[in-house]
Amino acid sequence: MTDVSLGMPQLPAPDYPAEVRARLEADAREVIARYPGSRSALLPLLHLVQAEEGHVTRTGMRFCAEMLDLTTAEVTAVATFYSMYRRGPSGDYQVGVCTNTLCAVMGGDAIFETLQEHLGIGNGQTTDDGKVTLEHIECNAACDFAPVVMVNWEFFDNQTPESAKRLVDDLRAGRTVEPTRGAPLCTYKETARILAGFPDRRPGAVEATGGAGPASLVGLRLAKGEAVPGAGSADHVVPQRGAVPAEGEGEAAGRAPGEAPATHPSSHDAPRETSASDPAHPSPATTPDGGASPRGDIAAGPTAEEGE
Repeated sequence: MTDVSLGMPQLPAPDYPAEVRARLEADAREVIARYPGSRSALLPLLHLVQAEEGHVTRTGMRFCAEMLDLTTAEVTAVATFYSMYRRGPSGDYQVGVCTNTLCAVMGGDAIFETLQEHLGIGNGQTTDDGKVTLEHIECNAACDFAPVVMVNWEFFDNQTPESAKRLVDDLRAGRTVEPTRGAPLCTYKETARILAGFPDRRPGAVEATGGAGPASLVGLRLAKGEAVPGAGSADHVVPQRGAVPAEGEGEAAGRAPGEAPATHPSSHDAPRETSASDPAHPSPATTPDGGASPRGDIAAGPTAEEGE
């Protein structure tokens, strides 16, 4: 007789073994105690159960619901919303290739295609040895080091298809791999426990932790008026259009006193094809009954009633 599915609801998830449950409960209570409202601890608790099995299982979601007095539907809604929570078995190392705009045009798309072919897996899939899960990521928030690859959320900057292939080969072979910056690399389960809020006990790991690289801080230093190697002084910053430097400024750059610097058109200076910059085709916002121009520094063109 052929089995027939009657659409019966899924049975409740099984519980953890007693010893695992006791250990997780102790950790969960420590996490929950940090928050004035227990349900606020849901995100770190999901990381905690992910650290146990490498992904968020139905058992893990049941555990979180029971510890926080939530329904499993509430927990599932959160666990399925955030991409950092895995819903299926995955590798020891999550290799994420940024394929967002800047990384893509700098070579991210080529890196991702190369790794798919090299590893023989597709997006979100894991190698047969259980070592590497490959995925494309929308943005690693490190555009100044594009193209960027992340392994368990640690940065590997300025990658190429060849360097990325060496990276995954080293991971699969168990060789030591050092991120470009930040803490030493650890497994995905270890990373999940750290994200749950438990300290990284590895010697030197905390001291090595760091996010922004030198290129990320250039804008901040310029904003503070600090000298930045290779960026010159404040004279390096392109002035506003039409601005004339004060007396004495610019001589170091070889300009005569009072002479405006050579222009370096940016996207803000490029000809604009919008109605706001086309007097012959004004938008409602540039007509007398439509209010002011959307940009205060762009004058609306004359209307037929006003004439030239």
